[in-house]
Amino acid sequence: MCLYHKPVLLHEVMELLNITGDGVYVDATLGMGGHSEAILQRLGPHGRLISLDKDAKAVSAARQRFNEDISCDTITILKEDFSNIYGAVRGLGYDRVDAILLDLGMCMVQVKDDERGFSFNSDYPLDMRMDRGMLQNARPLSAWDVVNNFRQEKLEEIILQYGEESRYRAIAKAIVTERKRHAINTCKELATIVAAQCRGYRKRHPATKTFQALRIFVNDELATLTRCLDDCPKLLNKDGRLCVISYNSLEDRIVKFFFKQMQSNGMFKVLTKKPVTPGLLEIRDNPSSRSAKLRGGIRQCSMTEGMN
Repeated sequence: MCLYHKPVLLHEVMELLNITGDGVYVDATLGMGGHSEAILQRLGPHGRLISLDKDAKAVSAARQRFNEDISCDTITILKEDFSNIYGAVRGLGYDRVDAILLDLGMCMVQVKDDERGFSFNSDYPLDMRMDRGMLQNARPLSAWDVVNNFRQEKLEEIILQYGEESRYRAIAKAIVTERKRHAINTCKELATIVAAQCRGYRKRHPATKTFQALRIFVNDELATLTRCLDDCPKLLNKDGRLCVISYNSLEDRIVKFFFKQMQSNGMFKVLTKKPVTPGLLEIRDNPSSRSAKLRGGIRQCSMTEGMN
């Protein structure tokens, strides 16, 4: 697994996190460890970093990157979904932390790992589960299950709701028609079916929105994000920072509403009146950053003053 990955909006994130040497910080979406590495570089001898990811491959690669087995004095890496951030942090003995970072994007290492079933050109089976070991999870469905077994109306609903794809009816109908002939087994097969319904010039691959919809549905990403955001204020010290990078309008809408609601009840001060986006140079060097939006806020009251 390639260990090189460009963290998005790195300078802007570090500025918003306002890292002090001896604070306690949480990178709740470790990925390939780019943001975690930058945080570690800014920590003093008494500073601590907790990094979470539900992707076993990402956790393994990050431990290799930091030469870290299970934990050490400075960083603790856990295989954990960020929706369980509260239990994970409290389980390590920390009541409060000084900042939390959520980067909701997929790193290109995951996308380019054909076995994961995210790539348009993959000949491997459709999967799209971020945690492939979640067989005991309440949502064990893979993208293959959805594409080959869900009724047409449900496929339309998923593609429209989670992909905001205007051709949702035609795409769902084409999927159902094709699977009557034979199962749709690979990402490449699905991408070809979708592309045939979305002809014409596009800056992105025509299957982008459909694949996004399936990935969000399979991993229950929006509900997971909401649960995590709800728990973040319970963990933050007064003046603690929360930074979130989103990559689609569905995520950004949830994050924007969360900060607006927290500011209205006096619990947060929003630090980004408008989302921070990558500059032209970053987009040129890292095209996958082009849709990123960074929002941040600072905790205004303590838990005893705000919520218990």
